[in-house]
Amino acid sequence: MAGITARKENSMKVIFVGTGAIGVPMACQIQRAGHAVIGVDVFEASRQRAQAQGIEAVSRIAEAPEADVVVVMVATPQQLQALVAEALPQVAGQHWVIMSTVGPQAVRGAASSLIAAGAQVVDAPVTGGTARASTGELVIFASGAPAAIAFVEPVLKAMGSVSIVGDEVGEGQGIKVVNQHLCSVHIVAAAEALSLAQSLGLAPAQVLKLVERGAAGSWMLSDRGPRMLEGTDVPVSSAINIFVKDSGLVAEAATACHAEVPLLQVAHAHYLAAAEAGLGQRDDSRVIETWSKPAN
Repeated sequence: MAGITARKENSMKVIFVGTGAIGVPMACQIQRAGHAVIGVDVFEASRQRAQAQGIEAVSRIAEAPEADVVVVMVATPQQLQALVAEALPQVAGQHWVIMSTVGPQAVRGAASSLIAAGAQVVDAPVTGGTARASTGELVIFASGAPAAIAFVEPVLKAMGSVSIVGDEVGEGQGIKVVNQHLCSVHIVAAAEALSLAQSLGLAPAQVLKLVERGAAGSWMLSDRGPRMLEGTDVPVSSAINIFVKDSGLVAEAATACHAEVPLLQVAHAHYLAAAEAGLGQRDDSRVIETWSKPAN
């Protein structure tokens, strides 16, 4: 297997784990910056997506060649745990960058195992979605040992702007928990407001154009609102199931630190209801379908 071969001077050998909808454009940005990249994903469709974009991909990290940096963009804490368990025999000397939204507890557990096996770990969750991943404009919350962050910074900067938020693994995930709290609530608030407009006998599209430009506007209202006014089959930018997971992680983190998050609990209930209604793989804007349409 050819593996990671072609390299420019000062480039790094990078394994990118998780070539899903957001992972592929992130991996492409790293490759465009001159680093040599190979993808890893258990799903054939995801590997084919990567290969269509010029990223060689294999099904297991054990099949990947040696690398300087391992970037992780898996979906869940359980997937991260399984990945680390498989990779431990080969991680010595590597720098792992965990960019998935998995919560502080999960990233600290993974880091403990990886560091004990001889790796360095940077906690670097992202926000910005597929649109900003495709342009290399993600916002990255990086935490960890300063030397480890400095080592992987050329890879991080290929994907977006880097904010160093602390020197302890888990602090980046803490920032992302707050971020996902707001995202979860804002999407549901936008859905509720547009549903209210319809119940009031107003044209939701007209209401959206008027209110998004004023004090009631939000990034999520402007981004998700137009998609909420389309049908169930609107193209998927971020799935309902992602927010089932993320709002659940926020709730777990809040419970662990005894924080009250009643608005988050309401939002989480709506994502769960949408998933139970068969909308889990649909765009997260379809959470609006958990509100009843007004009677004619």
